[in-house]
Amino acid sequence: MILAGPSGSGKSHLAAKLGWTVLRLDDFYRDADEPDMPRSTLGIVDWDDPASWNSAAAVEAIHTLCTTGSTEVPVYDIASSARTSTHTLTLVADRFIAEGLFAPVIVDACREAGMLDAAICLRRNRAITYCLRLVRDLREGRKPPWVLARRGWRLMRDEPRIIADAVAHGCEPMTPRAARRLLDRLG
Repeated sequence: MILAGPSGSGKSHLAAKLGWTVLRLDDFYRDADEPDMPRSTLGIVDWDDPASWNSAAAVEAIHTLCTTGSTEVPVYDIASSARTSTHTLTLVADRFIAEGLFAPVIVDACREAGMLDAAICLRRNRAITYCLRLVRDLREGRKPPWVLARRGWRLMRDEPRIIADAVAHGCEPMTPRAARRLLDRLG
């Protein structure tokens, strides 16, 4: 199961509520000091560009989890923009959910490899997503407040495109409440 959606749409919150094993795709971000990291007009790494993320490593982790029941995954610290360690993720049942901002990037590869039950893109009112994202990011100290506010405004304007891209990759758009009902039935 893949869960996509704009930053702040409720992916992590929903995944945690399900009780399934959760593969955090955001842990596959590349370190900020790696060469060729994309840059934004804000003068920082463009964390919203798929090139800032290691899709091949994410697909490999999903494959290993599907075939062996466990996989080694990075632990990524957003505040320091770097991997800080790794940990072993082990299935506690036969269901898991892979959730993250760049989930649509790997939907096609997972479908072609026979590793995809369904793909969902969470959507809600853009203003609510903006507020939830800003509160979360400030609480967690992810970046300086000016970066969070400016980046958040840009993401709010770009949200329709983010959702359309996920749908183009085969994700079904739905509200967090509708997704929870569907996933509870599947689980």
